[in-house]
Amino acid sequence: MDTELYKELVEQAPEAILYCDREGLIRLWNRGAELIFGFSAAEAVGQSLDLIIPERLRGRHWEGYFKVMETGESRYGTELLTVPALHRDGRQLSCAFSIVMIRDATGQPLGVASIMRDGTAAFEREKAMKKRIAELEAQIAGAPQAVTTASTGPGRERPVPG
Repeated sequence: MDTELYKELVEQAPEAILYCDREGLIRLWNRGAELIFGFSAAEAVGQSLDLIIPERLRGRHWEGYFKVMETGESRYGTELLTVPALHRDGRQLSCAFSIVMIRDATGQPLGVASIMRDGTAAFEREKAMKKRIAELEAQIAGAPQAVTTASTGPGRERPVPG
């Protein structure tokens, strides 16, 4: 395949595809990233990933990121990770992503490419469903126990603990 096809795939994908160098600076930001995060490529390229990382998670993120750059190892090349992220307007998003380690000719990490999908709507639905289940379980736990009967034959019902 020629490089124009790859370029078109990356640029037009609805998923966010971005590449960050060893220092965590954004070097590639596709149309999908623009749609998901609200920043244009011109605004994002050259900026730190802090652009989309919630402040409370930055320390943990950078600790892990620089460890990956040092060791060249990450479990997120095969596992899907879901993390909070930030939209340009300040909304918190729930993004699922995996990474691709980009290496030089000697095998040393040059940076990380990430493929991300906005899962905020699904996350919110799941959160609402869990809340509703907890409410229903609380109602059931607070309801008086009903006594039902089991038939042992015509006219001979016996109580069965509920």
